[in-house]
Amino acid sequence: MDVVSRNNVVVTGNEAGPVVLLAHGFGCDQNLWRLVVPLLAETYRVVLFDHVGAGLSDVAAWTAERYSSLDAYADDVLTICRELDLRDVVLVGHSVSAMIAVLAANREPERFAKLVLLTPSPRYVDDGDYRGGFSRADIDELLDALEANYLGWSAVMAPVIMDNPGRPELGQELTNSFCRTDPEIARVFARVTFLSDNRSDLAKVTVPTLVVQCARDAIAPREVGQFVHDQVRGSELVTLDAVGHCPQLSAPEATAAAIAEFAGGR
Repeated sequence: MDVVSRNNVVVTGNEAGPVVLLAHGFGCDQNLWRLVVPLLAETYRVVLFDHVGAGLSDVAAWTAERYSSLDAYADDVLTICRELDLRDVVLVGHSVSAMIAVLAANREPERFAKLVLLTPSPRYVDDGDYRGGFSRADIDELLDALEANYLGWSAVMAPVIMDNPGRPELGQELTNSFCRTDPEIARVFARVTFLSDNRSDLAKVTVPTLVVQCARDAIAPREVGQFVHDQVRGSELVTLDAVGHCPQLSAPEATAAAIAEFAGGR
């Protein structure tokens, strides 16, 4: 199957503009970018896709063996870029896809003009002086609950991740997104997401990078964003006046503005 079908690749916006490639996070699909896309489309050629196993991707292309590490997802990003002959790409990675973006850019830096790491975390588990936001016991409990009852876990965790109690429709949307994911795929991807350690990859980044964090984020707290900024040489750090782990839904205008200001245009 060709990559466009495998990853449900969608291209929209200004065909003559710089390329902005949007990569979604765990339990999501490209639909979660829908409020940001119209704000970018006038200036940029916007490329969206679903990770294999998410959204309208070809689920038959997913195997637990292949997708047991973030490297496979980075391979897919590079394959999309090659197949569509995308160059000077501004790669925007949300959540776990921020580290997928780092891996892809470290392999083929010449392919990318800039990286935007949206609410990134290179390691969720605390380790010595490093504070990822969770103890190993916290993560083990989270993963056990997910594996025991994925739908129930989704209903409880999505509002926590979104962290906008005054806008319950946002938590419900994320819940629905989680519940559209096959539980077996979600279990594997969750372990890959929450147990990965990509801290050493940050210092290898040579592509100009913007780190975007939220003022309050239960999943990737501000000290994590600061750590990423400190580790990626020459990076910029922007803190949005937003709450939660998914500012592309809760604060789309501010998110799009941060991307556009860093990406520049023609």
